Amino acid sequence: MPQSAIKNFPVIAAIDLGSNSFHMVLAKADHGEIRVLERLGEKVQLAAGIDEERLLSEEAMQRGLDCLRRFAQLTSGLPQGAVRVVGTNALREARNRSEFIRRAEAVLGHPVEVISGREEARLIHLGVSHTLAAAPGKRLVVDIGGGSTEFIVGQRFEPLLRESLQMGCVSYTQRYFKDGKITPARYAQAYTAARLELMGIEQSLRRLGWQEAVGASGTIRAVGLASKGGGIGNGEITPEGIAWLKRKTLKLGDVEKLDMDGIKPDRRTIFPAGLAIMEAVFDALELQRMDHCEGALREGVLYDLLGRHHHEDVRERTLSALMERYHADPEQAARVEAKALSALEQVADAWGLDDDWHRELLSWAAKVHEIGQDIAHYHYHKHGAYLIEHSDLSGFSRQDQQMLALLVRGHRRNIPKDRFEEFGDEGVQLIRLCVLLRFAILFHHIRGTQEMPRVQLQAGPKSLDVVFPDGWLQANPLTQADFEQEAEWLSRIGFVLSVR
Repeated sequence: MPQSAIKNFPVIAAIDLGSNSFHMVLAKADHGEIRVLERLGEKVQLAAGIDEERLLSEEAMQRGLDCLRRFAQLTSGLPQGAVRVVGTNALREARNRSEFIRRAEAVLGHPVEVISGREEARLIHLGVSHTLAAAPGKRLVVDIGGGSTEFIVGQRFEPLLRESLQMGCVSYTQRYFKDGKITPARYAQAYTAARLELMGIEQSLRRLGWQEAVGASGTIRAVGLASKGGGIGNGEITPEGIAWLKRKTLKLGDVEKLDMDGIKPDRRTIFPAGLAIMEAVFDALELQRMDHCEGALREGVLYDLLGRHHHEDVRERTLSALMERYHADPEQAARVEAKALSALEQVADAWGLDDDWHRELLSWAAKVHEIGQDIAHYHYHKHGAYLIEHSDLSGFSRQDQQMLALLVRGHRRNIPKDRFEEFGDEGVQLIRLCVLLRFAILFHHIRGTQEMPRVQLQAGPKSLDVVFPDGWLQANPLTQADFEQEAEWLSRIGFVLSVR
């Protein structure tokens, strides 16, 4: 289920299902600001439980679910919409993620979203921007996670460039330091792998430039604290600190011996991989200093929730940009949206479409249903669905995008019933939303050149009855023919449309 805009909840929570750690922040929202009430974090190392077939092991799932049961004690009393749960790289990678998500949702009682790497980057930047004082100029933010590393160049609260690379301290540990032995050759392999990943983005990052660099992850904090423990700096990361740590780490030769200030026992196993990635980032971007920031993904999730509540929903901006980029007709989109939402009001009770997300999804689909026409008119519904499913859409989870893409895919001609059924119980609701979208588009087929009448809708479990004013259909044979053709399309999925 897509995440709906929050109401005026006294307490909100964000849960970050990271590839290395799971984190939760419980906070009080007050006048647009967030006051943290509780922070919890546990090493789960979900990424370590993904095998070569990209399947998440039962043991890794259990570690995650055990952690979530503890988190659930704090969130179980919170209403729907007050808790946002986001999954990152490990769940993006795992082919059986739906199994874990189903069980996690049963434990938490709240929906779990899997977000793209660039959406993760946007939320990390939002968390950092709200945590640090505003600074003039641009800021580089780096977050080394368990399975991916995010890079953002932003100014104040606006990210100008967002990138996510497939390198993380857990995945690199599995690949290069699995038995805990640290050799110069293995470290060099990890460093080189990270440099190769960085080659694709380093020029675009450096072209934008920045005035300060900030790191927002446990790995970056550990490198800074371990450097400080060695008498280098005051917690910031520098090339000198990295070089000293590298010499010391290679000399010790085993993760069990990494008993240094700043490196917690549960971080020792992944520290060499994190350090190799850190060194590669510093070399590729020619950094001289990076400071650590406590704010990260979970804080960004909280502020994103708060923004949605205060009508600063980034998703609306994203869709407006999409419509502009693909030259969608805004007037037609507005007509279709208004008609679809008024139709929803008439049938919401009968069809069980009374959640906020039903209205949001229908509204979004009406806005962007024509974007595929910019590619080609033939099969434009398929082009539009592809663009929505495979674009990086700020503010949207993967499931949001898949559902939105499906409504756009099904807005004309054949409805792919099997694709809707993949969503289980929600598939029925999605088909009903699709029928409403099709009705609104058909109603405005003549694109605003004609005054359209008020109609009455009556909904049954698998039927929709549309009542026009007496004599109107006979006087408008094109609309009558449209609805007759639509009744034929809907009959193919066992749906009865009657018009009178």
